[in-house]
This record gives sequence, C-alpha cells and structure tokens, in this order.
Amino acid sequence: MQYRIDLTNDEVPDKWYNINADLPVELPAPKNSEGKDQIGTLPQIFVNECLNQEFATERYIKIPSEVRELYQRLGRPTPLVRAKGLEEKLNTPAKIYYKREDTSPTGSHKLNSAIAQAYYAKKEGVERITTETGAGQWGTALSLAASMMGIDCTVYMVRVSYDQKPFRKTIMELYDGKVHASPSENTEVGRKVLADNPDTPGSLGIAISEAVEDAMSDDKVKYTLGSVLNHVILHQTTIGQEIKLQLEKVEEEPDTMIACVGGGSNFGGSLFPFIKDKIQGNSDTEFIAVEPSACPTLTQGEYRYDFGDEVGFTPLLKMFTLGHNFIAPSVHAGGLRYHGMNTQVSLLRDLGYINPVAV
Repeated sequence: MQYRIDLTNDEVPDKWYNINADLPVELPAPKNSEGKDQIGTLPQIFVNECLNQEFATERYIKIPSEVRELYQRLGRPTPLVRAKGLEEKLNTPAKIYYKREDTSPTGSHKLNSAIAQAYYAKKEGVERITTETGAGQWGTALSLAASMMGIDCTVYMVRVSYDQKPFRKTIMELYDGKVHASPSENTEVGRKVLADNPDTPGSLGIAISEAVEDAMSDDKVKYTLGSVLNHVILHQTTIGQEIKLQLEKVEEEPDTMIACVGGGSNFGGSLFPFIKDKIQGNSDTEFIAVEPSACPTLTQGEYRYDFGDEVGFTPLLKMFTLGHNFIAPSVHAGGLRYHGMNTQVSLLRDLGYINPVAV
C-alpha cells in the first residue's frame, strides 16, 4: 500500500490555472462606490502584473522560470499522504488523503503567492511591499519572499493574533520583515480605530486598510495580499495541479474534497483545478468549504457588493460578506477571521458548486 505520493522536481507545474476561463457565467466586475474612483487607484496600490492577472481570461498563465525555480528550491512539489491512522480511527472504508503544505519553510501554502508577488514587485522596481496578516502565516511567507528578492516588507498583523502568537513576529523579523500590531499608530486608519476603540482586537479588514494606506504614501511602495483576490488563488493553483497528478499516479478520483476557507486562497488553489472538471460535466466530486462558526461568511453572509477592507480603499466586490465593519470573535485561527470572500469562490458557492459548512 502506498502511503505517500511524491512528485519529482520536474513535475512542479509550469503554469497557473485561471478558473475565469471556465466559469459557467461571467464573474461580476468590481465597482466604484458613489462619488469615488477606487478602480482608478488600483495601479497606485498593486503591482501591475498582479493587476493584469486579476482580470485575465486565459485558462493558463505561464509561471516565470525564476519563480518556478524558487518553488523547487523551497520545497515544491509537496507530498500527498494517505491518512491511514485517521481511517482506522474513524473505522471508515474511505481512503483519506491530505496535502502536506506544512512542509514549506514557512509552514503553509502562502509562499506560492508570496514568491510570485515579490518577484513581480522587484521586476517593476518596487523597493518596499506592505501587507496584512492574520495568524502570521502570510506575513511570514511574504517576509521571506521579499528578503530573497532584496526588497523591504512591512506587515500589519491583526492585534489579537499579534498578542496570541508572539513567535510569529519573531520569525517575520528573522526574515527582515517589519511588523506592526494592527490597528497601529502608524497610519491614519489605525489611529482613528484606536481613538474609537482602544481595546479592539483588530480585524483583517482594518489591517488591509492600514497596509493599503501605507502603500499609497510612496510610488516605490506597493500593497500585496495573501488571499481574497483572484491572482492570489491563481498562484495557489500550483497545489491543486499537483494533487491532480498525484491522484492520477495511484489511479484515484476524489468523491469528496474538503478545504478550510477564510478568504479563499487555500480552498480555490487546492480545488479549482478539480471544480473545472465539474463545470465541464466530467466529474461528480463534492466540494466542501469549511469555515469557523465565529466567522460564517459563506453559510450566513449575504451575496452582495461590499468593500474588501474596513474603510473602503478597495472597490466594491460581489462576494459573500458579513459586512466590512464586522469584527470576528478572537478565535485562534486568525487567518479565517475575514468578513468577505473571494469573488470566484462566492460565485461558485452561489451557483451550487460548493457546499459550505461552519464548525
């Protein structure tokens, strides 16, 4: 019996998969709020190539050779492992497999997009990148990626996680990241939130607003993010493409695929290459998105236009949302405390391709 399915370095995907090419209906476009031009300010905030990828319609986008090489050097491909002990504990005839993204040097899948975004930033002459982080996994990955590219990185870490997980800050600083608890005194957004509620635990929405404000202060600074937007999921489809090849090697087709979901990058990156087959009528796989009951975006949120951040720097996005001012309880899974959801995941949930569960 094969308990671990490995791929060779040469089998690391050389392209990202873009589900925009296969969506059964057109993805609702971002909108400006009344009297503002958030869409017009996007080039001031984001790296140009990431913006191009955000709205791309090609089915596949080539991974730059430099990025693919870094994927290989930093641990890709990752193994797919048979959970034999769990099967026995559950006394189930099902075969259960799990993808070992934790083997990354930073402990999660986040490096897949961090490397790509830092690479494009460096290529465009950016000197510093800013970002938010919840539990710290994204901030850690981006700090490492920025350090490898020779650019500076500023991280706004949600205060509750900053206090709960002090060693995450230590790791980010080891990778040359500069970390602020959010809300902070470093931005106008942070100062206003603290003036209104000095004891706030913070939220990803607030941290995003701070990171965006910081990025807009200098044309040599750009904002990056670890989830929610389409180009982030695009980079993460490296995971799902590897899973697909690994299952083919043992002649397995999944009956059910399960992934946690906060903003959507892990879920979409792992499952979109399989959801494509279901959209095309070639699969009966069930796709389950598991979210915390403390932040039940897909199960209790509304499918409507809302801001991606606290104060409205972002355009309005059509997504499942609990409201951009929502502050989730201080649960340990800080990366899942986001009020909204990726627009692609939201559309597929609305169309019935995804079954959400809150736990």
